[in-house]
Amino acid sequence: MSEDQGPVERTTIIETGGGGGSGGIVAVVVLLIVVLLLAYVFRNELGLGSKTTEVNIPDKINININ
Repeated sequence: MSEDQGPVERTTIIETGGGGGSGGIVAVVVLLIVVLLLAYVFRNELGLGSKTTEVNIPDKINININ
């Protein structure tokens, strides 16, 4: 090389590994929304949010101790 070419520009690329990887967070949020939606749709079958609650208590409990 001769000295009359002038300055040479150099570019250094540094990969930090950042960015991406947020797919796991998005998947967890979507899964949580789906679970909440299914719980809302099937709340009667699951016994959630019913207006009345039935509790059956027997009048007498027989215990036999030998």
